[in-house]
Amino acid sequence: MSNPFAQPPPPATKLGRYRQFSPRAGVHISPIILGGMSIGDKWEKVGLGAMNKESSFQLLDAYYKAGGNAIDTANVYQDGSSEEIIGEWMEARGVRDQMFIMTKYSNNLKMADNTVHQKVMYTGNHVKSMILSVEESLRRLRTNYIDLLFVHWWDYMTSIEEVMDGLHNLVTQGKVLYLGISDTPAHIIAEANTYASWSVLERDFEREYIELARRHNMAITPFGVLAGGKIRSDEEEKRRRETGEAVLDHGWERNEDEKKMSNALEKVAKEIGAKHVTSVAIAYIMQRTPYVFPIIGGRKVEHLMNNLEALDLVLKPEHMRFIESVIPFNPGWPYNLFGNDESDYNMLYKSAGHLDKWPLQQAIRPSV
Repeated sequence: MSNPFAQPPPPATKLGRYRQFSPRAGVHISPIILGGMSIGDKWEKVGLGAMNKESSFQLLDAYYKAGGNAIDTANVYQDGSSEEIIGEWMEARGVRDQMFIMTKYSNNLKMADNTVHQKVMYTGNHVKSMILSVEESLRRLRTNYIDLLFVHWWDYMTSIEEVMDGLHNLVTQGKVLYLGISDTPAHIIAEANTYASWSVLERDFEREYIELARRHNMAITPFGVLAGGKIRSDEEEKRRRETGEAVLDHGWERNEDEKKMSNALEKVAKEIGAKHVTSVAIAYIMQRTPYVFPIIGGRKVEHLMNNLEALDLVLKPEHMRFIESVIPFNPGWPYNLFGNDESDYNMLYKSAGHLDKWPLQQAIRPSV
């Protein structure tokens, strides 16, 4: 007779080594979230990239078979076809309850529907926009609950009370399990009680949001970790120029800072034996602070599997410092004068005596 308490076989990849989402959320998800912005077929006509149903299913299957269980989408991604394809895939595979599905409201739900003449009710943070969007997302996703609902952006019109009361009602109804917020000032998040663009090239997020998330026991699910494809090796750039891939994307050229950072990541990759500079960039974000779950999109299974290398990389403190030194980051006042919760005691405190500071909780790092 088999032991019912025996641990299951090792996962196919470290996507199947799940982590508690945040100190205040007991649910466990994959360390890398699959971004669903490219899943769907409606944005190809405007040059934003798209995937048909077959290629979308291939990507979703690859992520799931690798152990992945967390997918991020939104009410307007691919004009709704992102949610529709994800919902159809979950139904076809019979995996809905195995997955942690994140979606968002605030953008114009009827943006692409020219039969709707008055669209103001479908946009913003207010409760009517919230309810209309959630009901449509539930229909598209073929489910009766959303694991995590994000406020996509702050409209500066709707009161915090209206938003929080509306979200609370959705939770008590069982239509939404967890709540998140994106693209919103720290003081509003703190008042409402995170999610943002964060990469080695764009570190403004580190100014306030890391400390905010730590103090309020929140998870961080950053997008833009790979800087829109600007992080790449010189070898990859040469290959894409020779094959003509670069010509198809007018925003493909890198500026000097992007080249400097890519070269620095390539240097670290060689030192630690990594095959891909993108995986080093992902590892930096994941090892910078606890409870970080980056959202990584893309349209190719090959790229997904390459990025999973990040889960095996160990960046030493000297690697982290080197990466951070490539493009100097000024945290601004008052942090550059008095420090923050990650800093040592400032000079004013040190003038009073000899002090030992308790260490902060650290990010999970792969065992070596």
